Amino acid sequence: MLTEKENKGEKLVRINKLDAFYDNKRVLHDVDLTIYKNDFLGIIGPNGGGKTTLIRCILGLHNQFTGTISYFKNNEPTKKLTLGYLPQYNSIDKNFPISVQEVIASGLSVTLSLTERISPSHWQKVMNVIEQMGLTEFQNRPIGKLSGGQLQRTLLGRAIVSNPDLLILDEPSTYIDREFESKLYELLQSINKQCAIVLVSHDIGTVLQQVKSIACVNENLDYHPDTEISNQWLEEKFHCPIELLGHGNIPHRVLKNHT
Repeated sequence: MLTEKENKGEKLVRINKLDAFYDNKRVLHDVDLTIYKNDFLGIIGPNGGGKTTLIRCILGLHNQFTGTISYFKNNEPTKKLTLGYLPQYNSIDKNFPISVQEVIASGLSVTLSLTERISPSHWQKVMNVIEQMGLTEFQNRPIGKLSGGQLQRTLLGRAIVSNPDLLILDEPSTYIDREFESKLYELLQSINKQCAIVLVSHDIGTVLQQVKSIACVNENLDYHPDTEISNQWLEEKFHCPIELLGHGNIPHRVLKNHT
């Protein structure tokens, strides 16, 4: 198994010997991983391999695990990081009377105290994010009247408005229209200058083009310090033949015929 490359940068998250469970069934085994400041880590792996479970453990949303998950600021242990999260499936109630602007502003709650009100400077930050997401003309629109791509952009805006230390994206291009997809990855490259990113995706080709390092999760975790990986490595981790095809500016993964 490939081991994690030593990195002298500032660490944010350290995972050590993680075993995670659902209904007493082990879905992750002996996972070791360090996430560093300004990392852009791509997480790939087959469906059911444990990718979402891993990020839910990092976020503190899943506590059925053994091993340790430690957080750091300035390389010193801390109990909490500011985390931004775009889940794979949103559970937002589209009938709830809330606008695009209000949804994005709700992402500030992770950095505000219970009694602190949103200041004019906070609202300016919200407006800047709305512009980044290409949602200016929809800022007052109720979320129930958004397309799938517009809603996904709104939720991504909510994830980044708090200036997180670590941004975790689970299949961020889901429901996003093709026009915004290329802009999304340009935006992520810009965001990565300010914070670390973990990007979970089934689209291997796109991930390899965008990230700095790669991890394949299939119960265990295999880490690769860069994106110069072979089809043989991928096929070993996915347990089936894989071919990468260039298609425009965004390559795509193709699974060959297999049994």
